[in-house]
Amino acid sequence: MAKNQPDITVSRGLLALTFVFAGMMHFVAPRAYAGVMPPYLPYPRELVAVSGVCEIAGGLGVLLPQPMRRWSGWGLIALLIAVFPANIEMARHGATFGRTYIPPAWWILRLPFQALFIAWAWAVTRDELRTTQR
Repeated sequence: MAKNQPDITVSRGLLALTFVFAGMMHFVAPRAYAGVMPPYLPYPRELVAVSGVCEIAGGLGVLLPQPMRRWSGWGLIALLIAVFPANIEMARHGATFGRTYIPPAWWILRLPFQALFIAWAWAVTRDELRTTQR
């Protein structure tokens, strides 16, 4: 086991918690998520539900042993890319969650974080063997 293994395990757990929580929120506040779907995408409520299930499954999957963990990481990366149009939509128009309107400036600042989430998912779901050899 590598010296950095506990750090990776904690980071993996935080990633899992982040995605499971985010996925659950798709079912707690589906209207808010449907409201930020780009207008050219059909079936916004269904897409919100599917993306919520994918976030929960991916979040739980990063806690599993390899190779499932790696597949979950790739799934989360694909999901983060797939939902990027909704992030752009929020950056263009702002978004309302509950009674709170969050203006576009906040979402513009949030856009680069999508790349950080992708890097995080990739980093903590790689094979430990690769991690320890670098």
